[in-house]
Amino acid sequence: MHIQGSSYSQDAGRSELFHATTILMVRKNGRVVIGGDGQVSLGQTVVKGNARKVRRLAKGAVIGGFAGATADAFTLFERLEAKLEQFPGQLMRACVELAKDWRTDRYLRRLEAMMLVADKDVGLLLSGTGDVLEPEARDGASIMAIGSGGNFALAAARALADSDHDAEAIVRRALAIAADICVYTNGNLVIESIDA
Repeated sequence: MHIQGSSYSQDAGRSELFHATTILMVRKNGRVVIGGDGQVSLGQTVVKGNARKVRRLAKGAVIGGFAGATADAFTLFERLEAKLEQFPGQLMRACVELAKDWRTDRYLRRLEAMMLVADKDVGLLLSGTGDVLEPEARDGASIMAIGSGGNFALAAARALADSDHDAEAIVRRALAIAADICVYTNGNLVIESIDA
């Protein structure tokens, strides 16, 4: 999926788009890993190369990564943290409640970001259209990706899914492949994992 963040107008006749990152989630053999690169680009310019878009939530029980507008994503992470406090140990329920708010709240509806989140039991994609999607398992692995290089990372991870590589090795290799192809993705990776 291609995610573009907020519009930024440099002058009246021209606008630039933030292109932000590649995030990949792989669940294989009882381990879930989310990895992301660190690049943020504005038009044809790399604004930052070491942004941290993958983090731990709920005292380390949940990991998540975002693509899109950074401020919007942090707002969503805060909202998700609040939902996880309200529904401890119930990631699916917390995400569904967040998606309801995201879809119906006038302020949240304007947020431009997508998230991949996972705990030891479930991995989900959340979007502003109210989607809460769980990946289907193929070749012994569940895989999802978002962001500018998401489709490249997804294809690479699927190709590696039935190999001897573990989840982290698949994430690292697939993100490296995406970085070689997508100009909005770099090799500065942040990886977080949870064992079932």
